[in-house]
Amino acid sequence: MGGKDIAEKALEEYDDVFSDIVNVLLFGGEQLVKEDDLTDAAPLSVYKDNGGRLREQERDISKFWKDGRIRICLYGLENQTDIDVDMPLRVISYDGAGYRSQLLSDNDNRDNKGHKLRYPVVTLVLYFGEERWNKHRNLLDCLKVPEELRSYVSDYKINVFEIAWLEPEIVAKFSSDFRIVADYFVRMRRDKQYEPSRETIRHVHEVLQLMAELTKDRRFADIQLPPGTAEGGTNMCEVIDRYLNKGRAEGLEQGLAEGLKQGRAEGREEGRKEKSIETARILKNSAIDIELIARSTGLSMEEVEQL
Repeated sequence: MGGKDIAEKALEEYDDVFSDIVNVLLFGGEQLVKEDDLTDAAPLSVYKDNGGRLREQERDISKFWKDGRIRICLYGLENQTDIDVDMPLRVISYDGAGYRSQLLSDNDNRDNKGHKLRYPVVTLVLYFGEERWNKHRNLLDCLKVPEELRSYVSDYKINVFEIAWLEPEIVAKFSSDFRIVADYFVRMRRDKQYEPSRETIRHVHEVLQLMAELTKDRRFADIQLPPGTAEGGTNMCEVIDRYLNKGRAEGLEQGLAEGLKQGRAEGREEGRKEKSIETARILKNSAIDIELIARSTGLSMEEVEQL
């Protein structure tokens, strides 16, 4: 599993983020699923391969939506960076395992009369690629079915949500930290640069880990925040400021070291300038606004644009 997959799951596993994703993408932002109504479900299921050997398949994240002790639904999230033409086959295997467990389990999901209550299984595929999902969204499109059989083969559609192509009014409905993630992907796809948000981050560590994976710059993960901030109370503008201050401090440290080593003031200035250029180049590759880069590194906008 890649670092980006792990970082996405670490954030989405929080009940407030999970419920927010479901409420916005399925219910248009209506707060039907409360975070207190969610409980973790086992992501693993077992099946037999063609040789009769037991194999495991694992969802990214799955949670039960409950009303007291009664299960209303089993939700699953599957994160995709690339398009998978076999996604309908994967989803139907995950969902089928969820239904099969209801046949095999003698759980207490019963009404007041003692009758077993069956609940639906719903999977959301969160696709983060910039290319439109132009492949299969239902089972029949994956199969080569003779026309004579077509009316007897049950179809199965999947729910694919193209995060980078969400409309701004949809992104604005997210109330959790997932809004920062969705906003990043939309802006990068649309504008090719990221303007940080001033909205407060609740799960700071997980968001910074994800930003480090998205931008390929580990300094996001190494930012030192004030005590207590890791539990919430900062925003992406403050994070970017600390990121830039960290880059300037590293540049100054390297410049002084080079200056002492070479024994002349030119070395200090050259070291600082080289580190500023290195920091600016990384930020520009991460699509940070050029004016913000110039103001924070001391370089001119022309120098930044030429990198």
